[in-house]
Amino acid sequence: MPTAETAPRRVLIVVENLPVPLDRRVWLEATSLVAAGYEVSVICPTGRGWDAEYEVIDGVHIHRHPAPPEAHAGALAYAREYLHAIRHWFRLARQVRRARGFDVIHGCNPPDLVWLLALRYRLAGVRYVFDHHDVCPELFEAKFGRRGLLYGVMRLWERITFACADVSIATNESFARIARRRGGMAAEDVFVVRSAPRIEKFLPGPGDASFRKAGTVLGWIGIIGQQEGLELLVEAVRILVQDMGRADVHIVIIGFGPHQPVIEAEVARRGLADRFTFTGALYGEAMLGALNAIDIGVAPDPKNAMNDISTMNKVMEYMTLEKPLVQFDLTEGRASAGHASLYARANDPADFARMIAQLMDDPDMARAMGAQGRARVLDTLSWDHSVPALLAAYDRVFAKR
Repeated sequence: MPTAETAPRRVLIVVENLPVPLDRRVWLEATSLVAAGYEVSVICPTGRGWDAEYEVIDGVHIHRHPAPPEAHAGALAYAREYLHAIRHWFRLARQVRRARGFDVIHGCNPPDLVWLLALRYRLAGVRYVFDHHDVCPELFEAKFGRRGLLYGVMRLWERITFACADVSIATNESFARIARRRGGMAAEDVFVVRSAPRIEKFLPGPGDASFRKAGTVLGWIGIIGQQEGLELLVEAVRILVQDMGRADVHIVIIGFGPHQPVIEAEVARRGLADRFTFTGALYGEAMLGALNAIDIGVAPDPKNAMNDISTMNKVMEYMTLEKPLVQFDLTEGRASAGHASLYARANDPADFARMIAQLMDDPDMARAMGAQGRARVLDTLSWDHSVPALLAAYDRVFAKR
C-alpha cells in the first residue's frame, strides 16, 4: 500500500459500455482505490447526464469520450462501436499519461479488447488488470441465439485478454474458474471481487409512496436490454393478473436501455399498461426511494450459458434493502441469494408467477426472507467484504513488476 514517503500507485481504469460514476461496480472500485491511497483515472463514454469531458469526483479523474450508438446486430455495427471506443481510449490514455501517468491499466469488459491498449504501454512497464464483468462469448450467444464465426472471434479475444493480463479480477467463483481453466491463468493471479452495494448507502426505508399503486408492488432494476428476460416477466405478470386473478399488483421498472420500447409495446399488447410504471433512469435517493417502495424484487434473467454463471447486481440490491425476491433457478443466483429468494423453473413464466403469488400469500415468510437476505449481505457479501480482495489483487500486480 502506498505511504506518505512513496509515490502513489497510479491506475487507469477503462470501461466502454457505461459512463462513470453510473457504472456502480467501476465506481466502487475506483473510490475504494482512492481511499487506499491510489491515484485513479478513468476513461469511459458520456451518457445519461454524465457529459463533461473531464471532471474530478471524489478524487477520481474522469475522462469521457462521446458514446457511439449501441450495436444491436451485425459485425459491421459492432466494428463501428468498438473502433470508435478504441480510438478514444488511445487518445485519452495519452492525455492521462502526460497529466498524471499510470502504472496499471485496469480493463473492464465488454468488449474483450482493452488488451490492445495494455499492449501499447507494456514495454513502458505498465501492467494489465482484467476486470471480468461479463463472459463475452456467452453474452453473444445469449443475445443473438447462435454461435458461428463471431462467437469464435469472441473466444479468441477472451483468450488473448487472459494471456495479456497480469492479474484477473472475477465477479464470482464461476468467472474465476473460467480465468483458470479457459483463460489458463495461475490460481494465484485470479481474485474474486464480488459486486455488491455499499451498505451505508443502500439502507432500507419507507420508500416513495407515489410508487405504491397496488397492495403488492413488484420491482425490477437494470439496463433494459434484449437478454434481460423482461418478456418473460411481462408474461408472468399477465398470468398473475389475468389467469390467477391477482388484480392488486403493480410493477415498477427502474432503468433504461435500447430494448425499452419493445417491452413497453409488449406490455400494451397484453393489456397491462396500467400495471407497469417505467421510471426511466433513477439515481441516488430517487432510486432508493423507488426500490424501498417495492414489496418483492424480481430477477427474470433467463437460464442460459451466460446468466447461469453471472452475478446479477439487482439481486444483491434487493437483498441489501431487505426485499425478498423471485428469480429463475441459476447457479450464481442461488450462490448470491440462498434462502432469501424463491426459485422458479428455468424460463417458465407460469412458475415465476406462482412464486410471486406464494410470497403475496405469506407476508411473514416474505419478511423473514428479506431479513435473511440483508443479514447475508451484511455478514459476507457487502462491498466492504470485497475491498480486501481488490487491494490484494493490486498488491499482487505490483509485486510482479
